[in-house]
Amino acid sequence: MMFQTRLMLTALAVGLTSLSVQADTVSVTVTIQNLSPANSLSFAPLRLGFGNGTFDAFNNGQVATSPIISVAEGGSGTEWFPAFRSAEPNAVLGSVGGALLPGTTASNTFLVDSSVNRFFTFSTMVIPSNDLFLGNDSPTRYQLFDANGNLAITSINQKGRDIWNAGSEAANPLNAAFVVGGNNDLRTSENGVVEFSFSELSAFNGVNTSGGYIFDTQISNDSDIYRISFQSQAVPAPPAVVLGAFGMALVGLVRRRRGNGGEVSDTASEGCF
Repeated sequence: MMFQTRLMLTALAVGLTSLSVQADTVSVTVTIQNLSPANSLSFAPLRLGFGNGTFDAFNNGQVATSPIISVAEGGSGTEWFPAFRSAEPNAVLGSVGGALLPGTTASNTFLVDSSVNRFFTFSTMVIPSNDLFLGNDSPTRYQLFDANGNLAITSINQKGRDIWNAGSEAANPLNAAFVVGGNNDLRTSENGVVEFSFSELSAFNGVNTSGGYIFDTQISNDSDIYRISFQSQAVPAPPAVVLGAFGMALVGLVRRRRGNGGEVSDTASEGCF
């Protein structure tokens, strides 16, 4: 009887250990909202990563490098994702939405180990433009999870003053992204540095956008333009994990009984658990 009790306690301990490991994994739903006025800014897909705070895509006042240029000039992230993966092999990377028109929203859900990937990094191209974007300069700017795996922040709000200019491509509606008839491949180097600025948006007033509207900036420093919201919940351990723990203990019981000629004594179990 004592042996069976010990067996069940051991199986329970294994099951609880499995549940503890599983509890670090949370399901995170990321929702993006375009808060810009009608006929104003749109945004390319949000490129994001849950990481350990190592990957640094750009720095204020410095020349833009290829990872952030891939987002700022075309919204694609073709260089941003590989650079992130190289810096943080265990990061969770992904995208949300397509072209996000004024007043619209989009969501996507990710499985994240909150004990490993506690920080949130993002970038998205502001359109229409040649090289404007939103993103976090410091990779540790947004600590999404606290030490207990709970959400430390529930939203990130962006205003007009948070728009970055990559300083990599001169503003020109004729070769800008999201402009009808524009050819973004015909870029002209600006030879500048990354800085907060959206003043060049005025050059796009009156152009036809790929979103089907005539662009009108209507943005000031204090204008709310973009919001990223987070919801999370723990991912429960599959029943198979707990059942597997008990199964392993039962296998041990059978083997022990065979090793003792079919007899199991309380004494024999004392030194085993």
